[in-house]
Amino acid sequence: MIVRPVRSSDLPALIELARSTGTTGLTTLPANEERLGHRVGWAEKSFRGEAERGDTDYLFVLENDEGLVVGISAIAGAVGLREPWYNYRVGLTVSASQELNIYREIPTLFLANDLTGNSELCSLFLRGDYRSGLNGRLLSRARMLFIAEFPELFGNKIIAEMRGMSDEHGRSPFWESLGRHFFKMEFSQADYLTGVGNKSFIAELMPKFPLYTCFLSEAARAVIGRVHTDTEPALAMLKQEGFNYQGYVDIFDAGPAIECETSKIRAVRESQTLVLAVGTPGDDATPYIIHNRKREDCRITAAPARLAAGTLVVDPLTAKRLRMGAGDNVRAVPLSASREAK
Repeated sequence: MIVRPVRSSDLPALIELARSTGTTGLTTLPANEERLGHRVGWAEKSFRGEAERGDTDYLFVLENDEGLVVGISAIAGAVGLREPWYNYRVGLTVSASQELNIYREIPTLFLANDLTGNSELCSLFLRGDYRSGLNGRLLSRARMLFIAEFPELFGNKIIAEMRGMSDEHGRSPFWESLGRHFFKMEFSQADYLTGVGNKSFIAELMPKFPLYTCFLSEAARAVIGRVHTDTEPALAMLKQEGFNYQGYVDIFDAGPAIECETSKIRAVRESQTLVLAVGTPGDDATPYIIHNRKREDCRITAAPARLAAGTLVVDPLTAKRLRMGAGDNVRAVPLSASREAK
C-alpha cells in the first residue's frame, strides 16, 4: 500500500468513496462531482506550491499495488482564513445566592472562531474491506510525516474535528435539540451544505449569544464532546500522537475538536532522516512509516524496517513502492507510539 497525492485521474474513485460514506459523517467529501473536481484541482496546486496557505488542501489517497484507490485523507493548510470557521467553546457560568442558599454551575456554549488559522487533519475515510493490518494507521499518520518534512507549510497547531454522536438513521440528538430550531432543515442537509463550502448560512442564522446547556434535552447534553462509535479508533490513534480535547465542539453534532502543537505531535517529534538500505529487515523488524521526502511526487508507505548504523533497512518491495534505492534519503518514524498496541 502507498499514500500519495491525489491526481485528477482519481476523481471517479473519489466519487465512489464519497458515495460509500453514507449521508453523514464526512462533510469534506461530498458525493458531488463538480465540488470534488474543484477540490482535486486545488490539491494539485497545493502540492505544486501554487496556492497560499489559506487555500492549500493537501489531499492524499491510499492506493494498493494494483493501483486501486481505497482510502483518502487530507490536511488543510489553514482553516478560517477565507471563510469563517465556527466552533462552540464549552464554558461555565456560575450563579449563586447566599440568601437562598443556591449555587449553580451551568455549562455554556459560546460561538467562537478561536481555531482560525490552525492547520487541520480532515477527510479521513478508508473502504470497509481494507480496514485491517496497517492500512488505517498508515492513511492517518502519513499526513503527520508529511507535516514533519514540510513544517513551513503548516501552522503551529494542528486540529482535527471528530464526528459526533448520531443514531443509525443519521439523527444527531444535539442537532435535534438545538440546530433544528434555527436552521429548519435536516442534520444531513446542513452537514452537506458545509461540506460543499456553503457556510454563510451559519453566520446568518446561528445565535450569537451564549447558550445555556440546561435548556437542551438530556440526550443532547449527554453527547457534547463525545465521538461517534465508528470514530473511536481514529480518536484513540490521535490521542496516542499527543492530541487532546480543549473544550471546542462542532456546532452541528457537538463532536470534539482535538488539537496538538505541531512540534509536539509524536510522529513529527520522533521522525528522523535516514539513509535507505535494501536488504532483509529480519524477524525483529519494527513497522515504520517511511516518506520519500518529496512533495509533489510524495510517496509514503508502512513496512517492517530495521535501524542499522544510521540506515533504515527495508525489503526490496518497500523500496520499489517508494520508488527509491539504496543510498537515498528517507524520513521515517515507528508506525506506533511505544505505549500503543502494535
